Amino acid sequence: MDLLRRVTLLLALLVLAALAPARAGIAEAPGADLEVSLVTYGPGDIYWERFGHDAIEVRDRVSGESVNFNYGVFDFEEKNFLLNFARGRMHYMMDAEASGPEEAYYTEVGRSVTRQRLALDADQAAHLRDDLLWNLRPQNAVYDYDYYADNCTTRVRDAFDRALDGAVKNHLRAHAGEFTYRQQTVRLMSAQPWLMLMLDLGLGPYADQPLTAWQESFLPAVLQTQLRQVRITGPDGGSRPLVQDERVVSPNRLVPPPTSPPDLRGPLGAAGLLLAALLLAARLWWPLGYSLLGTLFLLLAGLVGVVLLGLWTLTTHHSAWANANLLLFNPLAWLLLPTQWRARRGFAASRFIDGLIMLQLLALLAALALHLLPGTVQQNQPWLLFALPCWLALAWGLRRNR
Repeated sequence: MDLLRRVTLLLALLVLAALAPARAGIAEAPGADLEVSLVTYGPGDIYWERFGHDAIEVRDRVSGESVNFNYGVFDFEEKNFLLNFARGRMHYMMDAEASGPEEAYYTEVGRSVTRQRLALDADQAAHLRDDLLWNLRPQNAVYDYDYYADNCTTRVRDAFDRALDGAVKNHLRAHAGEFTYRQQTVRLMSAQPWLMLMLDLGLGPYADQPLTAWQESFLPAVLQTQLRQVRITGPDGGSRPLVQDERVVSPNRLVPPPTSPPDLRGPLGAAGLLLAALLLAARLWWPLGYSLLGTLFLLLAGLVGVVLLGLWTLTTHHSAWANANLLLFNPLAWLLLPTQWRARRGFAASRFIDGLIMLQLLALLAALALHLLPGTVQQNQPWLLFALPCWLALAWGLRRNR
């Protein structure tokens, strides 16, 4: 009986020893057992989901453990969260969770899930795994988020690039991007028109710079597309595609964003002409309506100017700095409010107000000149087309009695 117990115990120990490596999971698995994929999630219906999302999936072929690492976590309970958000000092975190439940959530809400298995060798896979686990430590997990230059997708892209000794960056920097930051923003936010217009109005020249494919891969869908073109050097010295295979895990069931950005010049130009026509007609036949319409325009113009000025001088939202729309909408508009309201009774503008009106018209000319001169970066034609007829109609109405 003693001998039987010893044999049974020995067999049990041998079985446990054999299973130990299988239960070790991705943290201890050798690189040869690791499978690395880029998992891309399509855009959602809520405005903060419109840019899409992605994660790095690391799977241990032996144990079957699969973990998704992503950089898109933030904490609403963080001290001064809203104030930091307004200032442009957003703190995001890296997180990791089991692949199954995470991907099941996106499938359930109708967002597409696509998995691209990458052709990393054992050393590259182990290097990437170690990099991700180091980044997951509490002291390393938090980073300063930037919408375009340092977000949850650029962090994924950069992790791949480090594991591949710069191969991703070298390839993508050699190719031009398809759209600018502004064009990608209005394209993806077009399902929420008012938010799209606010973002387009608030973006400065930074958003209109020509992009390389590396810069444009701040978007999950663009990174997914660009990785298909990347080739890496294998252990034998030969070249091979980085993406070994690609599979749609779950198709998109939501309304997809348009493939190209909407042209806002027509709608905003028409809106500007319509508002100007209403101002002119009201000035001739409905003085009270003229004052009400003009007051509304001046209030909004001044408010927009205060916001644009604050974004430039008080925040780190560098994509909103040096915004030429400040020449079209600025706080000086509020100084015209008393005169605008008195115009319904036929009072003429003072010389001071005449000077302000002339200053605003000169600002319009400066905005137009900045746009027409060679080397201009900011693409704010829609707002020029909107503001120009409105300001001309207001100027005519306020100076008419002179």
